Amino acid sequence: MTFSISSNTQKSNSFPAIQQQIPVTFKYAVHFTQDIFNIKNPLLAQTIAADGTATVKKAIAVVDSGLLCHCPQLLNQIKDYAQWYHQDIRLSLDPIPVTGGEQAKNEAKFVENLHAWIERAHLCRHSYILAIGGGAILDMVGYAAATAHRGIRLIRIPTTVLAQNDSGVGVKNGINAFNKKNFLGTFAPPYAVINDCNFLTTLDERDWRSGIAEAVKVALIKDRAFFEEIKTYAEQLAERNLVIMQKIIYRCAQLHLAHIAKGGDPFEMGSSRPLDFGHWAAHRLEYLTDYQLRHGEAVAIGIALDSTYSYLLGLLSWKKCQQIINTLKTLGFEISIPQLALNKETDSSISLFQGLKEFQEHLGGELTITLLQDIGQGLEVHEVDISLYKRAVSLLQNWDN
Repeated sequence: MTFSISSNTQKSNSFPAIQQQIPVTFKYAVHFTQDIFNIKNPLLAQTIAADGTATVKKAIAVVDSGLLCHCPQLLNQIKDYAQWYHQDIRLSLDPIPVTGGEQAKNEAKFVENLHAWIERAHLCRHSYILAIGGGAILDMVGYAAATAHRGIRLIRIPTTVLAQNDSGVGVKNGINAFNKKNFLGTFAPPYAVINDCNFLTTLDERDWRSGIAEAVKVALIKDRAFFEEIKTYAEQLAERNLVIMQKIIYRCAQLHLAHIAKGGDPFEMGSSRPLDFGHWAAHRLEYLTDYQLRHGEAVAIGIALDSTYSYLLGLLSWKKCQQIINTLKTLGFEISIPQLALNKETDSSISLFQGLKEFQEHLGGELTITLLQDIGQGLEVHEVDISLYKRAVSLLQNWDN
């Protein structure tokens, strides 16, 4: 085949577009175990060795510092584990404790520091970062891992209910910026996720409860039978029944993973995000409380608000709305806080309803939020009635009166 340029060259814009399509498949396992850093538990070492190469893998471990008051030997346990499985893992640095909670996502210095540690450890794209902590730590470390060398293998080890059943098993990473939740972030699936139920025993009451909100959320939009199970065992969950909690986490993780894999938009290219039912208000309430409100606590209020609005809109029966609110209350959630009522002036910088604009801006395209037309059945809408939402706020404020 020859290539020649004629003297009668046509205009350059006459060339047809070259269409490109790149099918990409991601595969990762979500494991469930106990006592992950016990040298008698080979799961972590086997997970790292499973890539099929015989070389020892360099790694660093980033640990939520909040764990250390409950697990004071954790850093030494990680080092001892790596030494025991030295044929598979080599820690390039001592385990790194970092501040957990939303502060980890609010300050860019944490990502910058982690990038510096990655460079100092001479990690490459075939190395591993172990992220051990709650959802905020996993988000921040995941963002740093995805942006160093355009992607270093990340193993998430979630330590909270919310992280084990939701944020830790998905494909999103991010930090907050410009007073907006997850303004900076990536879609980068982890290499693996390992849930250790022992970490759940270290949680305080608020963090134990907080993650259950995500289970309620996914049950309400995906699985009526799952919601009935949560409702049936709500008192036992509030009393910290670990066996029931493990079952709730497992089912919740199943539903989240199934949606990501089969929902048709794993990297959120469209304007729809049904798994964020209740989240437009939740993200705004987190900001309005200066992140003193846990994410799950805010989600519970957002669920209560959108369920009540669904009732006022004629989509959901009053009986089912009551079941939802009462289940949240039995679990120990507040369904109304003073910041919920910051709605008198919709365009005010402290208005709850600024959250609708931010939600639309974050996703792009038309406003799309999920409501309920039945328990277990979500419905996407593109317009809202603010006056009706204000009535929903009033109902929640006076629920027990």
